[in-house]
Amino acid sequence: MGIFGKKSEGGMLDVIRCDEENYLIWKWRPSGGANSTNKENAIRWGSSLRVKDGEVAVFVYKQKDGANQDFIEGPFDDTIKTSNFPIISNILGLAYAGQSPFQAEVYFINLQGQQDMPFGVPYFDVFDNRFLDFPVRMAARGSIKFKLTDYRAFIKLHRLINFDLQEFRVLVRDALLKYVKGIISNAPADHGIPVLQIERKLLEVNDLIEPRIAKAFRDDFGVELVRFDLATIEVDKTTEEYQQLRSITADLEIATRQKQNEINLRNLDQTQEINAVNLSETLRIQREATEKFQALQTETQHLAAHQINQQTQVLTAAANNLGEMGTMNLGGGSGAFNPVGMMTGMAVGGAMGGQMANMMNMAGQPIQQPPPPPQVQYNVSVNGQSTGPFGFAQLQEMARNGQLVASTHVWKPGMENWNMAGNLPDLAEILEAVRPPPPPPPPAA
Repeated sequence: MGIFGKKSEGGMLDVIRCDEENYLIWKWRPSGGANSTNKENAIRWGSSLRVKDGEVAVFVYKQKDGANQDFIEGPFDDTIKTSNFPIISNILGLAYAGQSPFQAEVYFINLQGQQDMPFGVPYFDVFDNRFLDFPVRMAARGSIKFKLTDYRAFIKLHRLINFDLQEFRVLVRDALLKYVKGIISNAPADHGIPVLQIERKLLEVNDLIEPRIAKAFRDDFGVELVRFDLATIEVDKTTEEYQQLRSITADLEIATRQKQNEINLRNLDQTQEINAVNLSETLRIQREATEKFQALQTETQHLAAHQINQQTQVLTAAANNLGEMGTMNLGGGSGAFNPVGMMTGMAVGGAMGGQMANMMNMAGQPIQQPPPPPQVQYNVSVNGQSTGPFGFAQLQEMARNGQLVASTHVWKPGMENWNMAGNLPDLAEILEAVRPPPPPPPPAA
């Protein structure tokens, strides 16, 4: 028998280990009792310690200046000695040649296991910031998973002496419910989520809550949030306030749509008036350009005719001179026929005649002008009525005013049926050019 008598009171050589399957923190008690005693905490020097992979054994020594700890990370299977327990060497007495018992509480910390915890937030009021007189009651349900990774930080935040996991879970649950309720209550005002649509925004609300919960768990409890699942947001649709808010928002939506339709129609009328003025001005400019071109063409033709007259006179004089070559005196006597001169005159005259013919042909041909570019125009469907046709400049203006969008039906000559503007490459370029840039990312929480 050892110094403490029975083994249930400690003091004998023990095998210190944890055989629990699902735990976060577990206190080793050789006696199996619920409360720690000095006898129970008396561990014999030379006892065996077994720590599995993924576990940490913490020896807590009560000292006058506070508690000290030795941390043994698994896997470990050895006897307790000063080489593995540096703090023991400072507190172990010299009695019994270093074999005396020492006081320590032993805790096993699970670094691999996860704690699953369902949660439910009972009904609470959520307000639409536009209609503060109509609270909507709703509840939330879901689950979380968390685990312990930084055991040193955890020990700094919590006392391991008589650590109770159930009490710890209660603290975690209370903090969790506080954050879930607070974020859902402020979601309409802070993030623009309508109260009546919050059930359909479940994923967005989940993403708002998760980072806040993760930070609180890390800073306040020293544990890591593995997963947060907001399973449902339940709205109490039987209350009078819910029915009144639904009626008010429905009427407001109808009035807003009617107002928007009126604005769209007014903008369309103004656009059509502007397009009509622009079309009239375009036709006037084209008509003036055509008249100027015709006048220039007439002047050019008159100039060509004048040049032909001048050249005709020159060629006539040259022909008369060449005709006299047939009677030129080449030494055969006065007035004699000159066949060489005649042949020369005929050849030169033929060449001049061909030149005159080409000049006449060129003068008779009108001046060529390039064809005008094709004007592609579309008809646009507005409230089931065909409007237009509109050119590209007009369509660009309509796109900037929001009157032409990807889902607007359009038609042009050559198309079998109406089609949406976003499906046509030339109109898709117009819509892409006026598309506003994406908003910047929201600030970090």
